[in-house]
Amino acid sequence: MNAPVGDPPGGRRVLPIAGGPPPERADAVRNRRRILAAAAEVIATRGVDALSMDEVARAAGVGVGTVYRRFRDRAGLVYAVIDDREREFQRGFLAGPPPLGPGAVPAERLRAFLHALADRTEEQADLLLAAETDSAYARFNDGSYALYRMHLAMLVVRLRPDADAVYLADALLAPLAANLFLYQRRVLGMGLDRVKAGLDALLHGICPA
Repeated sequence: MNAPVGDPPGGRRVLPIAGGPPPERADAVRNRRRILAAAAEVIATRGVDALSMDEVARAAGVGVGTVYRRFRDRAGLVYAVIDDREREFQRGFLAGPPPLGPGAVPAERLRAFLHALADRTEEQADLLLAAETDSAYARFNDGSYALYRMHLAMLVVRLRPDADAVYLADALLAPLAANLFLYQRRVLGMGLDRVKAGLDALLHGICPA
């Protein structure tokens, strides 16, 4: 995500808008790359459950305090590992071609966003699960969630000016929490097409006939 990962006062991570990162000191850039490379290696070889701040610090050859200062907690580290895919997704719905990007009517953009987010969750579900469940509110404290919510609320307002757009945005995002998504996919055996059909059914209650 384009700002250094970490929590400003108040606990919310800086909102990650797709684009280039701000300038950083050369040593900070090197440390970040070493830490993320070490984290990615741990995940690739031993799985996301093996990821810990201490283990990554040892593998990267930096002090564990450096890892904590840079990423704050395990959730912040995991979100940073999945950063590139997140940037691609954000570019798509902020400035990409319709219907996901600008140019389509709100109902079509809502449907395209939810389907694209389902695909995005499918691709990195285990990493997202680790990040989102690291603490009680980890999913909501991440800046990407705030961006999703703002985007959906904006589209809902255009469709239903009288509706509680913020509540409905949260309600539309809820089925795509990684833990529920993986439960439906792996325990209940639901196909991705069935998940998307369920999202469409939720939209029918919001979109005008």
